[in-house]
Amino acid sequence: MFGLKSDWSLDIKTRYFALGDYAGGEARWCPGCGDHGVLTVVQRICRDKQIPPEKTVAVSGIGCSSRLPHYMGTYGFHGLHGRALPLACGIKSRRPELDIWVATGDGDCYSIGAGHWIHAVRYNMNMTVLVFDNSVYGLTKKQTSPTTPIGYKTNTHPEGAVLEAHNPLTTTLGIANVSFLAQTVDWNPNHLYATIKAAHDHKGFSLVNIIQRCPVFLPNFFQGYQDDPSRVLLLTHENGIPMEDKFARLFPTQKEHDPANMVDAYAIASKRNPLPIGLLYHNPAVPCYEDISSVGKDMGMEEKLAGIEKAFDQFAI
Repeated sequence: MFGLKSDWSLDIKTRYFALGDYAGGEARWCPGCGDHGVLTVVQRICRDKQIPPEKTVAVSGIGCSSRLPHYMGTYGFHGLHGRALPLACGIKSRRPELDIWVATGDGDCYSIGAGHWIHAVRYNMNMTVLVFDNSVYGLTKKQTSPTTPIGYKTNTHPEGAVLEAHNPLTTTLGIANVSFLAQTVDWNPNHLYATIKAAHDHKGFSLVNIIQRCPVFLPNFFQGYQDDPSRVLLLTHENGIPMEDKFARLFPTQKEHDPANMVDAYAIASKRNPLPIGLLYHNPAVPCYEDISSVGKDMGMEEKLAGIEKAFDQFAI
């Protein structure tokens, strides 16, 4: 370059993202809703890992939980009821380099979206799926959800829910290619953060079932677990969810559980009391479907046409 010293170079400053870079619109969940804490954790993890906002996508279906993309300063896709997972899988298939977060609820995922949930687990595409499980349809004002306990009175079952609650943990463990399943609670920010971070660290489909409070339609529903921590079973293991001793001591009921043991994971997941939290199952060896589905996505038009012609040539007479 004429007129410049040969040792000249452009000094490009390193980008640093603060929490505010991941903040979108003002969160309008009800005061005291557990969704606020989950949103904060997601933003903290993005900040701590310095994930560029333009490389991050939040996807959701319909429900209180599904408002999360509006509150993230990233790309977002607010889809139809129960369709968060196929949307996320489609994005990951075409843009595998993007960081995908899925926010869904016990109704959105485990009811109308149940078919997509099963196949998304089987595909094992690399994304972090957060299920806000408050055991009720909150957005539609206290209707029975798949995880509403039997006998609980709702607007759709004023005499009490008539069916046993669905167990999403045992169902997920029974799906082929399951690679990561954990459960946590929204009222313990340390365990909530550690669990979601572990899910995000995993390469594959990470499903975190979050026991989440609804202060309007289920006030005090989970209060017993908060008042008596012995009713919560903390799963511990060197390959599980890491927790400092000062926080782990808050849980008097603990169990050493190897997350590679599927049989023990199913036995633990089958029980509601005590409520298990931690990493139930982890298998990092399961292949990710986007590594297959994204093959050839960078091909130009001429290459694609040549490939089609070659495929047709085998039928030539």
